[in-house]
This record gives sequence, structure tokens and C-alpha cells, in this order.
Amino acid sequence: MLTQTQSNSIRSFLSTLASHRTLIFAWTIMLLVSHVPDVLWREVIGGTGWLYWPKVGLLAAVTVASLLWTPLRPLRPFALILIVIFVASELFAGLSRTPFWQRWFGGDGAPFNTAMLSIQVQRMAVTLIAIAALLMMGYRRQECYLTIGQLDAPAAPIRLFGMRSAEPWTRFGRNFAIFISLGTLAFLFMSMRPAPATLLGVLPALPAVLLLAAMNAFSEEVSYRAALLGTLNGPLTPGQAVWLSAVFFGIGHYYGVPYGPVGVVMATFLGWLLGKAMVETKGLFWPWFIHFLQDVWIFSFMALGPVGSGS
Repeated sequence: MLTQTQSNSIRSFLSTLASHRTLIFAWTIMLLVSHVPDVLWREVIGGTGWLYWPKVGLLAAVTVASLLWTPLRPLRPFALILIVIFVASELFAGLSRTPFWQRWFGGDGAPFNTAMLSIQVQRMAVTLIAIAALLMMGYRRQECYLTIGQLDAPAAPIRLFGMRSAEPWTRFGRNFAIFISLGTLAFLFMSMRPAPATLLGVLPALPAVLLLAAMNAFSEEVSYRAALLGTLNGPLTPGQAVWLSAVFFGIGHYYGVPYGPVGVVMATFLGWLLGKAMVETKGLFWPWFIHFLQDVWIFSFMALGPVGSGS
């Protein structure tokens, strides 16, 4: 027999769950279709290829269920844009394995510039399809942060940085871009320990590095951030949407540079700050610019030699 206090506690708990129902559904969907299942399966058993279709199936089921069940209705655009990104990514991944694509981009033995251009062309195509899908769903560019934004918008204080009052993004964005770029550069130096003479080898590849970094930063900012924040704007608060997109971004870098749990934490923190920039400035410029600078360093080191998972 439950006491009155226990009954009140249960009712209070259920009421809290109901009030956060959309948030719980959004996080559950995100985690199930993120790299979490892939990482667990690969680390424990090995192989991840078959997980693609269950993820797409789950998103399709959420979309259909949202037509019948009101609590899921706010998350229908979120599920739809993920379906578009997943399916488009798979289609272009299949195209990249065709003889036609291999002739154009050189296959597995291609040099860095050509191999990375192949990847970035695929990602840019997926990004453009995602943008088209958002517009077809009725979103305006401003609603999905597909504008430059207000560059001098106020950045909310971050006590972790000793920032006690708001300051314009023109100052905070510039300073943060410098500090995090120095941190990324230090990490890469400690990972690769290149000889000073070796660094000169990146100069011939620098124009390609700048172009590829710009493409990658744009693609990831739209796919990992703008598309998610835009479709979650309303169902979730801006802060909740920023954290959800940041974790999705961080998990996606488990096998990236940096590697493993440390890489996830670093990418999640960067994703949170870039999402914060996107929401506060209502545009792409500062997230893209900060992301671009990190990719310039990473791609420069990749052009010098193997920088990959675990490096």
C-alpha cells in the first residue's frame, strides 16, 4: 500500500516526465540514430554496415507515428530531415564506389587533395539536398540559420571562461577562434611530432587545404547544426536544441580527429559553443569561421601524412 507521500512523489515524477516528453523523445531518437550503436557494435563485436537500415526504419516509423500520435508531431520535421541526410549520404557513398567516380577521383590510392575532394563533393551534395528539403518543408532560411547572421550580436556570459557579462561576438568569436585554434594546433603537434622541415611540405597543398576546409565546415555546420537546430526550434528550447545537436556532433567524431572518448568530449564542447554562436547570432558565419580554422589545421596535418583515428 503506497503512502500519500509516495503517491504524490509518483504523480510528481509522472507529471515531470509528461512535461518533458518531447525532450525525452528527441534525445532518444537522436541517440538511437547517432554513432552510439555503431561504436558499441564495432567495439564489442565488429562491423557496423547493417545498422544503417534500422536507423532509417526508426526515423520512418517516427514520421508515420507522428501522423497518428500527437506527442510525436512536433518532432516530425526533425525525423524527416535526418532521413533526408541519411538517405542522401548513403546514395552518394554508393556513387563514390562506382567505376565512374573512381576514374574521376582515383580510388583508394589517390593523393590527399583528390581523395579529400571526393569526400567533400559528396558532403556538399548532401548538404545542398538537406537545404532544399528544409525549404520544401516550409522553413525560411532565417528559421534554419542559413544566413550570415548578426555578427556583433551579444554573446551570453560563460562563467567557465571567466566571462561575467555579455560581449559582442565580434570580440568573443575572434578571441575564442584564436584560443581554440592554438589548442587544436598544439594537439596535432603532440600527436604527430613533425620535423620543422616537414611542415614546409604543406605549402603546395595550402590552396586545396583552404578550399576543402571551407567546404567541410559549411557542410557540417548545415548538416550537424543548422538543420537540427532549425527543425527543433519550437519543440525544444534553444538551449536544449543546442546541447542535443552538440552531443550528436560529438558522438559523430568518435572515429575522427581527435579519437575516442576524448575526441567526443572535445567535439561536443566545440559543438555546444558553435551551436550557441548560431542561435545567438541567428546565422552561420561565426560557427562556420571557427570550424573552418580548426579544419585548416587538421587538413594541413592530414596533407603531411596519416592523421586518422587514434592518431
